[in-house]
Amino acid sequence: MIGKTISHYKILEKLGGGGMGVVYKAEDTKLDRTVALKFLPQHLHLDKEAEQRFISEAKSASSFDHPNICTIHDIGKTDDDQLFIAMASYEGETLKKKLDKGPVNVEEAIDIATQIAEGLKKAHQKGIVHRDIKPANIFITNDGLVKILDFGLAKVSSQAQITTMGTTMGTVAYMSPEQTKGEEVDQRTDIWSFGVVLYEMLSGELPFKGDYEQAIIYSILNEEPKAITGIRSSLTLELEQIINKMLSKKINERYASGDNLLVDLQKVSKEIKTGIKTSGSNKNKKASNKKYILGSAILLILSVILLFVLNPPSEEGHIIKSLAVLPLDNFSHDPDQEYFVDGMTEALITELSKIQSLTVISRTSVMQFKGTKKTLPEIAKELNVDAIIEGSALLLNDKVRISAQLVDAFDKHRWAESYDRNLEDVFTIHHEVAIDIAREVQKNIMSQDKMLSPNQYPKNSEVYQLYLKGRYFLYLYTYDSQKKAIQYFEQVIKLDPDYALGYAGLADVYGIWSALELPRTVAIAKSREYVMKAL
Repeated sequence: MIGKTISHYKILEKLGGGGMGVVYKAEDTKLDRTVALKFLPQHLHLDKEAEQRFISEAKSASSFDHPNICTIHDIGKTDDDQLFIAMASYEGETLKKKLDKGPVNVEEAIDIATQIAEGLKKAHQKGIVHRDIKPANIFITNDGLVKILDFGLAKVSSQAQITTMGTTMGTVAYMSPEQTKGEEVDQRTDIWSFGVVLYEMLSGELPFKGDYEQAIIYSILNEEPKAITGIRSSLTLELEQIINKMLSKKINERYASGDNLLVDLQKVSKEIKTGIKTSGSNKNKKASNKKYILGSAILLILSVILLFVLNPPSEEGHIIKSLAVLPLDNFSHDPDQEYFVDGMTEALITELSKIQSLTVISRTSVMQFKGTKKTLPEIAKELNVDAIIEGSALLLNDKVRISAQLVDAFDKHRWAESYDRNLEDVFTIHHEVAIDIAREVQKNIMSQDKMLSPNQYPKNSEVYQLYLKGRYFLYLYTYDSQKKAIQYFEQVIKLDPDYALGYAGLADVYGIWSALELPRTVAIAKSREYVMKAL
């Protein structure tokens, strides 16, 4: 092939190859420029209709005028009817080669991701889906410019048999759940594959793995990836949440397009570059000022910062005096875990409410914001609080994960942390979270022992989960839900007669029933009976 001339392209050297064909460096003899020629593999055997669809989509892709999308110059055929595509030639390396060296620096990874999102935004706005976003299709020039390759080719790839051993192994790991099931795809498929790429850039490993194709597909459809902050603790909670949203198995819960994703990535990029970001530690977050303003203004700013560091505010007016704990997100998206997520929210509210100098908004008031689209400043204003706690909860097999972040009323991130614990520690994790939050919001807080003391612990995690289920059904406020709540609380005190909260739960149920089902005097008497047992 080297030295041959196909159409008006003289083949100079082989650049590489893969499942979607072989790429050569070539000279465009008409326009006197260097191009990359990609020859599609013969095994695709496109019929006339499929070939026309490919040409049509490739033409659409060639209309792109975007710095993050590889330019397509021409489409042609060899004398033996093999399709080829002529693309711009760049100096640099693919992201795949870069990842072979290990995880990417966080700032560089976000820069690459932002550029990929820019390219996808353009494509999605034109109604074009890539379908095969993976490191081999991301090229990074020597100047750091990212180019998405192979727009217009992926649809052809999807027509090839996925079960051909050895030809799709590198692609399957980046496939979305809907792709593995042969379903229709849209922009959100690109978002998923991009999420896999971003996860791999930051962690150095794939989120879904297996020794063979079907094992990988099973993992994609049924397993959750390791929490990325558990692999690389320096990563921010915001970044973890972005990746989690990209990798949601439910297509409707992913970013709708590259446009939406780009907004969040740019926000994280800005935080990283300015140094104003959250991390998984309990240390104060300080801005790393890299650019300086000329003149006396900078002296004033530095003086104020120095004064703050040397003399941290201790007056009451400078302390967060009120906050709201928003309903935690159900990280698993499994409705059967709602009891656990809501239970963790209530437990955190209860723990923080023990701090006498801190006003914590009640569960009843905050639950109205479950699933809300309102911004945090809007919620803070509506509840009249100085700060908001938001986060997520996950119960997976014998592991528990709670992620929380503190954001003030002006949408400034003050603190963030993720907690991974064994299931047996489920009834202490909210106490630990509350301690860390309290230390952050009130720097002059009393010692841990004086500030908070954990409730009497249940005998085991089974008892605690039964208690949480009881609380969950209690707050549904229907006759049937109250009956279920009673059943769960009765199981609690049967398994652990000394667990006071089980009796407190029954007292709450009968307190509600005094206004619903039972005669008021009977219900109040039962409620009082269980209150006394709880004391």
